[in-house]
Amino acid sequence: MAGPSPFTDKEIAFLRTLIDEGVEFLVVGLAAAALQGAPAVTQDVGLWFADLNDPRLKKALARTRAAYVPATASMPPLLAGGGTDLFDIVVRMHGLKSFREEASRALTIPVGDVLIPVLPLDRIIASKRRTGRPKDKAILPVLEDALRVLRHRR
Repeated sequence: MAGPSPFTDKEIAFLRTLIDEGVEFLVVGLAAAALQGAPAVTQDVGLWFADLNDPRLKKALARTRAAYVPATASMPPLLAGGGTDLFDIVVRMHGLKSFREEASRALTIPVGDVLIPVLPLDRIIASKRRTGRPKDKAILPVLEDALRVLRHRR
């Protein structure tokens, strides 16, 4: 049974379409941490794709009337339209292994009526440690506490 969703119907429809089309992706970053129970707040949801040139991604975007906007010298790649405003494309996860290796450890978490692949909290922590940005360092204690709680519950 699916739990309450932090996403709108359009956002869930977008995620569902990615899954239906077989697009390989992971939800990463603080959104992934929050989906696992960490008390974190973020303004976007990072999506890490196995291959941004995958024809299945192009098909999913067309189905949802969304578009992929390639990176430029001054702007990272992004998604536009079709319920994608909340989502950011993540092209690199610092301190982690390849997408395939990390995806093999993914958790599957219900979001609305969809099961989505999510990067595990310990791997989010590893990436934030490696990145070392002040905002990542600031959230590390919260994420580490959440991970201890999750491990204790298991």
